[in-house]
Amino acid sequence: MNAKTSDALPVTARRPIMALLEQLGRKGTLRILWELRDGAPQSFRLLQTNAGEMSPSVLNDRIKELRALNIVELAELGYALTESGVELVKRLKPLNQWADHWFEEL
Repeated sequence: MNAKTSDALPVTARRPIMALLEQLGRKGTLRILWELRDGAPQSFRLLQTNAGEMSPSVLNDRIKELRALNIVELAELGYALTESGVELVKRLKPLNQWADHWFEEL
C-alpha cells in the first residue's frame, strides 16, 4: 500500500479485506461501481443521474476516494473503471447472483 492509497483509507482499516469492505460500505460506493460496470465512461452529471440523483458532494467524495484507490479513473469521455475496478466488479457479480437468489427466498 503506497502513501497515496493509505491516505484514502480510514486509519482503522489495517487489513486489505477490511479496508475494501469499509470502502464498499460507504454511501454510494457500490452504486457508482454498479453504474460503471458496463465499461462506458460517464460524465459526472450522467453518473449522478444514473446513481439515483446522488448528491453532488457525496458523488464527488466517493469518486475522489475511488480514484485514489485506483478503482475509478477520469478517462477522456468521463469516469470509468480502471483495470482493477473491472476486476473488482467481476468478482462482485457472483455476490449479486447470490443476493438475487437469497432475496427470492425471503
